[in-house]
Amino acid sequence: MNILVTGAAGFIGFHLSKRLLEEGHSVTGLDNLNEYYDIRLKRDRLKLLDSKGEFLFVKLDLADRAGMESLFSENSFERVVNLAAQAGVRYSLTNPHVYIKSNIKGFLHILEGCRYRQVPHLVFASSSSVYGLNTSMPFSVHDNVDHPISLYAATKKSNELMAHTYSHLYGLPVSGLRFFTVYGPWGRPDMALFLFTENILQGKAIKVFNNGNMMRDFTYIDDIIESVVRVMDHIPEANTQWSGDEPDPGSSPAPYRLYNVGNHNPVKLMDFIEVIEEALGKKAIKEFLPLQPGDVPASHADVADLVDTLGFKPATHIRDGIARFISWYLEYYGRE
Repeated sequence: MNILVTGAAGFIGFHLSKRLLEEGHSVTGLDNLNEYYDIRLKRDRLKLLDSKGEFLFVKLDLADRAGMESLFSENSFERVVNLAAQAGVRYSLTNPHVYIKSNIKGFLHILEGCRYRQVPHLVFASSSSVYGLNTSMPFSVHDNVDHPISLYAATKKSNELMAHTYSHLYGLPVSGLRFFTVYGPWGRPDMALFLFTENILQGKAIKVFNNGNMMRDFTYIDDIIESVVRVMDHIPEANTQWSGDEPDPGSSPAPYRLYNVGNHNPVKLMDFIEVIEEALGKKAIKEFLPLQPGDVPASHADVADLVDTLGFKPATHIRDGIARFISWYLEYYGRE
């Protein structure tokens, strides 16, 4: 197939593009190469993709309306996977405007392109952060999620609402994926595993928020990619049993579906750190801090819909996933 992957120089976008190229698909990879984190890492990912197969890189910002219109008018995509977004909960507290530009305005341009070009299936990245103040666990796509606690989360919830609207109005098949704390090789430098590994090796203190009383459903990148690929191949259909009297947030009378993509196995942050310490053979210097604004104390994915519909359940153990990340990190940065 001819596939558009936005955010192709990013962590998940790189891994998805690599998988699709290895399977023989043609991939157009879009990215604006912003400076939210190290550009060198993004460029090195792109170099690898260039060597893998039929890959075309397009440097373009989702918020560029004319550029996005040209991209869609000049191509016929059989799938669009939107992974481009301004990421980061804490960054959204100090840089709110960029989230509206990228995650709202940019996503509208994706929806418009898919609508006018009648793309057979749009898959987009949402986030576990949409669960916000929800405390009933595991988090289910059939739960109401009307209480986000960060602008980042609010933009992801907005994406879900916008996508549903286009699915309802124009019959656009759309699947949204709520990712839970993704980690692995080529990961983002602003994420916990990367920061912890870097600081432990340098003998610097790591910041342990909520005094270590955090739990996260850490999900390995290969499990994320397998889920995305399976969702891409499963075009959603209208739920004929859906009722407006008891509306199900996870499906719709439109061709629209939501899935949690998580390991369904929350891990205590202190246990996560201990595994990193063991893999590095070095203890961390810990700076204990309170819960940060916008953060939730725990996450836990209910993946029943993923299993029932797609026959897949993420299951990579953190010991295996962390070991693979550290092996990559030491090789990439040339450290012993």
